[in-house]
Formats: sequence, C-alpha cells, structure tokens
Amino acid sequence: MGIITHQRYKGFNKLEIEGSDIIRALPETNVLFVSNHQTYFADVAAMLHVFNASLHGRDDTIKNIGYLWRPKLNIYYVAAAETMKKSLLTKIFAYAGSISIERTWRAGGQEVHRQVKMSDITNIGLALNDGWVITFPQGTTTPWKPLRKGTAHIIKKYKPLVVPVVIDGFRRSFDKKGLLIKKKGILQSIVIKEPLDIDYDNESVESIIEKLEYAIEQHPSFLKVIPKDELLAYEERHKKRKWRAPKSPDA
Repeated sequence: MGIITHQRYKGFNKLEIEGSDIIRALPETNVLFVSNHQTYFADVAAMLHVFNASLHGRDDTIKNIGYLWRPKLNIYYVAAAETMKKSLLTKIFAYAGSISIERTWRAGGQEVHRQVKMSDITNIGLALNDGWVITFPQGTTTPWKPLRKGTAHIIKKYKPLVVPVVIDGFRRSFDKKGLLIKKKGILQSIVIKEPLDIDYDNESVESIIEKLEYAIEQHPSFLKVIPKDELLAYEERHKKRKWRAPKSPDA
C-alpha cells in the first residue's frame, strides 16, 4: 500500500514537509498526534509516509521509498466505525491500524445524541500504551468545526505527549474519501509542531481544547480578516516559504 500511495505525494502532487525531525525525538509509546482533517484516508496515508521516512533519517522528505521495508507498525489512527465498515476496501484499511469508534453525534448521515462507549476510550488507551495514535478531534473533514471534548478527556486520562500536525492541500487534490486524485500539480503540506505543554492534572477540558484549536490552526480567530499592511509585511518576510496565515496575537 505504501508503494501504491507514494506517487500521490511524490509524483502526481508535491508534498511539502516541515518539522519531521521532531519525529525521531519522540518516545516509542504514548504519543498522540492531533491534526486537522481534510479527507478520510489520504491524510493518514501521508502521515504514515512522513513518520516512517523521518524514522529512517530523512528530514522533510519522502524520497527513496526504502523506508517502507521496515515500517513502524505500532502507529494507529482513530476512525469512525461506520466509515470503516462501508466496503471491503475500508475493512482492509482498518487492518492498517484503525481504532474504530462509534461517533456520539452523527450516524448514517443523521444527527444523534448517545453516550460515549467506554470500550472505545479503553481501546485508544491500549493503542497509546502500545505506540502512537493519530486523531482528528474535529471528527469531520469540514474546516473550522469545533473540536470534540472527548479528545481532551483522553489527554487528561492517559497523559500522552501531544504533537500537533497541520495539513493543507489534500482537499484540493483528492476527493472527500482521499481515494481518487481530483487534481494534479497541487502543493500539499504537512507541518509537524513541537509537543504541547499541558498540565494534565490542573488544566480544564476547555483550556486543553482551546490550546489544541490554536495548535492545529482551527481556532475561530484564524478566520479573521488580516489588515492589508500586516499581510504585505508578513508575505515579504516569508516570500521564500509557503504562505500560512500568522497566528492570533493571543495564541
């Protein structure tokens, strides 16, 4: 699967990576990657490429796919059980490390309200105890949606090292499922940030959620209109780099 998907990030489209050297400094277990979400599967596949390339000494590149022969196998990702049961293909993807959970707010395209299954929380804890877990706390590929508080509860309960990841370009290059290439020549990007400083015992759930929103650049303040002079000054300072909106002064 790695060989099949590699060209999606290093052929049909280009993947710009920043901060992948952070990966090699992480502990073997109890690491939670928290990311914004743009497609069902392309996001995770790209992260698996980047993580494994970095672990094999490649900084900010997935050139030379030799890293695929000895991959880190204890990397898991949180996904909706409903999605992972839809087809034979998604069932195969589940074997790549899916922690399938039942969504408490949506099922079959309809809004629902149900209790969190404690077995789902336990399974995430088991995965963290065994290795690394990727989660998308918005629970949807729609941008700017509020983060689900369940992620903060998991952080307070299991006290993982929390690593923010910001992705871009996947929504333009792939279909919603992340299976079909919608457009070629798109610049995709993955930015891996330093682990967050979290006071697991004393910080509130609301405080952790806000910290995560800023870290994965999904806080409402990122939608504000930037004054023209500020924008021009920012672009001038960063003209040799891919442009990203500056953080809120309160971040």
